[in-house]
Amino acid sequence: MDEIDIWRVADLLMKEYGDDAVSLASKRADSMLAQGDTEGFTVWLKVVKTIETLQRKGPGEDEAVN
Repeated sequence: MDEIDIWRVADLLMKEYGDDAVSLASKRADSMLAQGDTEGFTVWLKVVKTIETLQRKGPGEDEAVN
């Protein structure tokens, strides 16, 4: 899955589920892992991290502000 698709899925989940988007994506990642689908797990883990990035209110602890 392309990076742009990861961002699109993350955006759609945030619009549809709001604050529950991370939880939903995490459950989907866990489901993929339980099924032995490591590729699917990796994709959903990227979606989780993207949602977390989009929901942040400011820069992370280790991020420089220009």
